[in-house]
Amino acid sequence: MPTHTMRAIRLHEHGGPEVLRYDEVPIPEPGPGEVLVRVHAVGVNPPDRYLRGGLTRMPGETESTVGLPVIPGTDVSGVVEAVAADVDRLDVGDEVFGLLRFPSFDGSAYAEYVAAPASDLARKPAGIDHAHAAGAPMAGLTAWQFLYEVGHDHPSPFQEARHRPTALDADTTVLVNGAAGGVGHLALQLAKRKGARVIAVASGAHEPFLRELGADRFIDYTRSRPEELVRDVDLVLDTVGGPDSRRFLRTLKRGGAQFPVLPGEFDAEETAKLGVTVSSAQVRSNGAQLAELGRLLDAGTVRVAIDSTFPLADARAAHERAARGHVQGKIVLTVPQERAVS
Repeated sequence: MPTHTMRAIRLHEHGGPEVLRYDEVPIPEPGPGEVLVRVHAVGVNPPDRYLRGGLTRMPGETESTVGLPVIPGTDVSGVVEAVAADVDRLDVGDEVFGLLRFPSFDGSAYAEYVAAPASDLARKPAGIDHAHAAGAPMAGLTAWQFLYEVGHDHPSPFQEARHRPTALDADTTVLVNGAAGGVGHLALQLAKRKGARVIAVASGAHEPFLRELGADRFIDYTRSRPEELVRDVDLVLDTVGGPDSRRFLRTLKRGGAQFPVLPGEFDAEETAKLGVTVSSAQVRSNGAQLAELGRLLDAGTVRVAIDSTFPLADARAAHERAARGHVQGKIVLTVPQERAVS
């Protein structure tokens, strides 16, 4: 068992990337149902940046649960270092990956060690390294829960109706907006795996990457407007969202659906007139689904692309990279293993 302290990135205040501090803090103790993970890599996700910028209340929560200083981050890959007495599924030495305690800001993943609920973890695919595994959980589970199976009964804070994925097969056409990003590039692959035809929308530099992942058609949004070129799509998965999202509604056939990953602004009358559905889910931690995704990653059926990696100590540079946009795949923090823990 390691003793005493570890290094972690903490926020003592909210602001730009410069507020991320590399601190020395106590190693957490795993509570009931938890394991202590020695972290090898951490995925960088939008909620990490929202928290840094001052968003401390998850959608659906009535109040903030965040107290400063706080360690951001949810996505980890690493090795089990200690196991609570009531955990029998995992052992010391197991390689694991997971999305920790989401939806909440209690993941505390930007650290050398993290206490993780065993139910949030799956065994790391042996065929990929920790950096690629750390890029998978939030983005992969978002794509999975939007496209395949929600996998939980919690109502979404974004809508009253339960999110229902569209059945995907060889007769389905899916448009993925923001296809080169974390969620987008995994959603493209999960849709292709079911035989769907996929139209990928991204900026031109990403075309070779997205063709290689199986995109049947590519649209460079910097040169043309996809909503003017595309008709009769069964499903739009919009990973960009925001007020412009509704322009994609006209690409759908009647009976089609649009899934905004980030809440957009839609008009109920317009969607009713078009005969289409708009539906959203809120991604949640799910070790069992991650294990299924892990098998696809292990087989190479689905792969995580890494945009860039940064040492944990350089989390600021990773957040600066994210802010520049046009990210291809995932940004990952790596945790050096040679440092002796005192």
